[in-house]
Amino acid sequence: MGTDVLSLRIDQELLERLREHAAKRGMSVQDYVVRTLRRDDFDQRFQTAVEETDRFYGVT
Repeated sequence: MGTDVLSLRIDQELLERLREHAAKRGMSVQDYVVRTLRRDDFDQRFQTAVEETDRFYGVT
């Protein structure tokens, strides 16, 4: 799997909060952000699968 670069412009306050969260987990800010994005993407895909299953079985 290849990689690409994503550049973000964020304010200092948010960057400091990200650094704190990452440090608590022993991670770099980059790794923390990527992990968070992957987790959110999984949550969205999982929720979609649940909704589709509910529709299939007629659950309301």
